[in-house]
Amino acid sequence: MKKQIKLSRIHCAGCAEALEQKINEIEEIESASIDFSTKTIFYETEHNHGKEKEIREKIIGVVKKFDHTIQIVEDEDDEKQAKKEKIHKIVDISKIFICIVLAVVGFVLPSSVIWLKITLYILAYLCVGYEVLISAFMNLFKGKFLDENFLMTVATIGAFAVQEYVDAIAVMLFYSVGEFLEGLAVEKSKKRIKSLLLVKAETANLVTDDGEQVVDVSLVKEDSVIRIKAGEKVPLDCVVLEGNSYLNTSAVTGESKELFVEAGNEILSGSINGSGVLLCKVIREEEDSTVTKIIKLVENANKKKAKTERFITKFAKIYTPIVVGLSVLLACIPPIFGQPFNVWLYRALTFLVVSCPCALILSIPLGYFAGLGSSARKGVLIKGASHLETLAKADTVIFDKTGTLTYGDFVVSEIYATEDSSKEEVLELTAYAESFSNHRIAKSIVKAYGKNINTAWVEAYKEVAGKGVLCELFNEECVVGNATLLKEKGIAFEEADKPGTVIYIAKSGTYLGYVLIVDKIKEDSGVAIKMLKENGIRTVCMFTGDNEKVASAVANELHIDKTFAGLLPEQKVEKISSIENAKTVVFVGDGINDAPALATASIGVSMGGVGSDAAIETADVVLMTDNPKQLVDAVKIAKKTRKITFENIVFIMAIKIAVLALSTFGLAPMWLAIFADVGVCLLAVLNSLRVLILPKDKSEKQEKTKKSKTNNKAEK
Repeated sequence: MKKQIKLSRIHCAGCAEALEQKINEIEEIESASIDFSTKTIFYETEHNHGKEKEIREKIIGVVKKFDHTIQIVEDEDDEKQAKKEKIHKIVDISKIFICIVLAVVGFVLPSSVIWLKITLYILAYLCVGYEVLISAFMNLFKGKFLDENFLMTVATIGAFAVQEYVDAIAVMLFYSVGEFLEGLAVEKSKKRIKSLLLVKAETANLVTDDGEQVVDVSLVKEDSVIRIKAGEKVPLDCVVLEGNSYLNTSAVTGESKELFVEAGNEILSGSINGSGVLLCKVIREEEDSTVTKIIKLVENANKKKAKTERFITKFAKIYTPIVVGLSVLLACIPPIFGQPFNVWLYRALTFLVVSCPCALILSIPLGYFAGLGSSARKGVLIKGASHLETLAKADTVIFDKTGTLTYGDFVVSEIYATEDSSKEEVLELTAYAESFSNHRIAKSIVKAYGKNINTAWVEAYKEVAGKGVLCELFNEECVVGNATLLKEKGIAFEEADKPGTVIYIAKSGTYLGYVLIVDKIKEDSGVAIKMLKENGIRTVCMFTGDNEKVASAVANELHIDKTFAGLLPEQKVEKISSIENAKTVVFVGDGINDAPALATASIGVSMGGVGSDAAIETADVVLMTDNPKQLVDAVKIAKKTRKITFENIVFIMAIKIAVLALSTFGLAPMWLAIFADVGVCLLAVLNSLRVLILPKDKSEKQEKTKKSKTNNKAEK
């Protein structure tokens, strides 16, 4: 079982990654990861019964040894933790204010009291810089000579040595202000994802023969009956037995519109009940519930880093030693040729401040972090920054038809029987044959039959993927499926030229007739495809196991570029690689038969509402409302994240190179160097948060305008 330890006062994504590596070096740890979004260490151990406390203490020891400023949050409520965080903020603001007052007083004092001026300068310096000094001193014993604390300490003490007191204070002051504002900006982004983790209910109102009792959610089993009162979170996925209400599902699906539910409707865990009281039957236990799956996806998202993130991490390890080396040369070489040592030492110290790679290490991961948070708010769960980066480069989108572009809510529209049978027999045999299948087409046939099915009469059942069912019914061999299956079995029949899904049935080698199933196209499918093309998708394709006639009708209505009909699951995989000029392919599906294609494509996207567990597990992206328009949101967020990340890299490097050049010629004071580090980092962080704001598409605006005009006409 995965265990966790909460952390506080860890603001750096780079530090989190380094700490994660240290924890994984502990012998008893199988795997460990740090979720920067929730400041939580997640770890799994080998089978060490009775040693859980010892292992936990080892992890805490590693944390304290790594950085004394990082704090362990003991088990306490959120209110207490919020109060502690508030106190820390007040202390940080107070230190900044006192530093400014001391520095200003010291600056205005006359030179005749130089000892008092220097004393006030030292106090101002220590007020905001003591934590940096302590960390730098302690890091000397850990071999961390090139971290920001050590570099800042050397630079500012050097500034004091050459009597540049104000510059030394300014460096520490700007660093403290920058860190404080940076922390606020990071926290704002964290709350976007952290809010997802708060949708999980801890208890449920379990209804038993003995009455109603409040129990832990983990104790509630499948088929148990629970009561959900007004204002409560839905604790588990369930079906409404009695009552009706409006549910707020925004935390789970990203859909702001309230959902009306009544008896027979399925509701998802994490939703919030409105004013009604609902009596419900649990259909999934805690481990398999929707909200648990969401939390697992969020927790694991930070593990899959984008190529850009990995490159920046490697670059930072090279960049810092190079700049530090240049600073040493800058301090040593000019004085050899008679240049004043103090002047070139000051310039070298400025170099040291600029050498900190924090701006890159923090802002780049935060850009992707904000992208993941923004998509989660829209009801799109992306399983890592690497998938977000790949999605930004997508040029081809392939949609499965049934349940993806169409509702998948099938109904029997026609029953045809030959002279050797009757419509009642055709429907009965088809319903019996399909009674073991979970496919929506099968369920629609069983529903149309409407009678109890004695499954004991169904023998030798075999489901043929993408084709149909083989079985024995009432001691006779039956073939139920599409035209391909009947042809393979050598059964003579007349193919129906109908717009819909045709299920043929044969008994003992004799063709009996067919059942025609029709499906409806989703209202948003056409708009979604149009919006995808507006957002850089060159080609939109559709894969389906359905016949050519049905596929063509859907494709023409939705303006799909390429259509491939009559495909089996393995053929879908083959077709993905055969699409011309497709470099980065996104496949969108929902069924278990789509799992291979989801895994093969550059990005696999699954419908989270109606999607099968296999499809959701295999997919890289999950759309929680089954609305294809959510894919547009994901693409927009991915592209914007990529653009902002590139902007940050160019901006940060341009400023750092400019300040390095200026400091070489003595044109950059040390306070400007700290701006090139902390100030630029803050600006990059704020720029990253722009990912959370998305402009509306032209197609979306046009659609809303049309609806508005239609409503106005109706009113008139």
